[in-house]
Formats: sequence, structure tokens, C-alpha cells
Amino acid sequence: MKKLLCVALAAGFGAAVLPAQAQTSMPEAQVNALEALFGKQAGSRRSQAKGLCATGYFVGNADGRAMSSAAVFKGDKVPVVARFSVGGGNPKANDKGKSVRGLSLQFNLPNGETWLSANISAPMYFVSKPEQFAPWVQVRTPDPATGKPDPEKLKAFNEANPETLLQAAYLAKQPVPASFATQNYFSTNAFEVTNAQGMSQFVRWQFAAQAGVMGLSDEQVKAMPDNFLADDLAERTSKGPVSFDFKFQIAEKGDPITDPTQVWPETRKLVTAGQLHIEKLAPLSACDNITFNPLVLPAGIKPSADPVLLARPAPYGVSLGRRLSEPK
Repeated sequence: MKKLLCVALAAGFGAAVLPAQAQTSMPEAQVNALEALFGKQAGSRRSQAKGLCATGYFVGNADGRAMSSAAVFKGDKVPVVARFSVGGGNPKANDKGKSVRGLSLQFNLPNGETWLSANISAPMYFVSKPEQFAPWVQVRTPDPATGKPDPEKLKAFNEANPETLLQAAYLAKQPVPASFATQNYFSTNAFEVTNAQGMSQFVRWQFAAQAGVMGLSDEQVKAMPDNFLADDLAERTSKGPVSFDFKFQIAEKGDPITDPTQVWPETRKLVTAGQLHIEKLAPLSACDNITFNPLVLPAGIKPSADPVLLARPAPYGVSLGRRLSEPK
């Protein structure tokens, strides 16, 4: 009897332990889903895989200081490392695609402070909750048997999660970007800024291209090489800095703070708080090991309660750990 009890207990513990051992965390599931869709690209980021690095500086202004006590707005030149990127997990993606373009930044502030920021060329994110991320990718992953996504699973997910279609609909209406330098880049997530007097307000931000937003016509796209963005940015910076106006968009009562798929009305006040200047391209090694974790913030800027924002650093860390252990 005692022996039978021990066996039963062992079986019970085994049943409890095995599922826990097999369980995959949400960040791991997100990265696994990207790898299943794009393949395991050794040494590359799992998202926004194709990119280039650059360096420059940021200068804040009085309007920025009025909204946030962050040192970045004091008016001094703040060194910046930037990464421009093409959407998706393919490091050899074609520059002619209509995927998002990315602008990720590391601000190296005085006294050892760092600000990391990840921004995209669409004013909305593609999921409203982190648990949607992996399923969104999975239903778009081709079935090995057919070479195509399962249409029924895709339809069912889209109908149950209509907000996850908003970004794709926006991008479909936009032309292929002519340059990294002629796109606006948005935080999509909301943050709380606090000034020296202790007054706080919720904002989203954007980097608005001083050259204006420019796209390519269908005829221009056909005439371009598949990899034109890096050469274009190198040529532009050889003639002088590529510049962006940094703008806070201020939330009003009732605006969705915790749903990055919902765009705030265009009537919301925009405050130009500084300028970003990209001076030259840099080796990929200059930004390869930076996660651009959007929760690395300076004093004077805090994250909102947006669950997508709060969940972003973990998969970044999983991706970094994997690619640092892989041959390039």
C-alpha cells in the first residue's frame, strides 16, 4: 500500500511538473512565432531585422522643458545613436515593401542617464494587448502543407480582434517610403511627462521629418534597386544632417491612454520640444547590442499603464539573448 501511495504521489507530482516544464512564457512565444514566420535568422533581430545605424544629436528647447524636467530638454547637445529599420524579421527584406519603417534611439544623457526609444512610421501599433501578438503572427504563418496561411484561422482571428487590422489598413494606403529621412515616426504608446513644477500630463510623441513626408510612385518603385534606403541616407547625410522635429501630442480627457491601436484625434495639441539631427551612418556594431527598450526612461518621463508598452522589454531581451549566442 505504501509503495502504491508513493507511485501515486510521484505520478501526481509528475503531472504537476511536466506542464510547467513545457510551458512557454509569453515573451518566448512571441519570439518563437516570429522565428516560425520569418525563419531563424542567425545573429539578427527577430523584428525590424533589416536596419542600419547612425549617429547624431538631439537639442531640446524651452517648450520641452515646460512639459518635462528630463535632462534631454535642457538645450545642450545630447549624443544619439540611431537605428533605422524595415519592418519584419527578414534581414534581407526588400526596401520596396509597404511595411513600417522604424527609428529607434539611444540618448546618452548627462550623469550616466540613458533614454531608449522605439518608434515606427505608423501612428498606431498592430495589437492592443500583448497576448494578441503571438496569435497574430501565427495565423499569418504559412502552413507547410499548403505554403499559405490557414484562411479560416486568419478570418476567425481578424473577426475576433478587428483592432489588429488598423495598422495594416493604414500602411496599405501609404506609398512606399522614398527615404528613411522623409518619414514621420510615432511612439504609438503613451507616456507621462512631469515638469519641474510637478505638473504631469499624458503624451505620445512623434519625430516629424523636416524634409516632409515623401513616397514613391509605382513607376519610381519599379526603377529603384531592391536596397536603396541605406545609400539614400548616406547620400543625404553627406550633404548635411537629416533632421526631425520632436513633438509631444498632448492627450485630452477620454483619449485612450492604454490602447496603442487607437489614434488620438488630429485636433490634439502638438508641442515641438526639440530637434533630432542625424549626422552620419555608423557601423552596425554601434547599435547591435542595444535593445531599445522603451521603458528605459529619464527622470521626467514615465511609462503609462499601456499593457503593450509594459510588455515590450521582455521579448526584446529574449531576442537579444538568442542573437548574441548565434554566429553572424
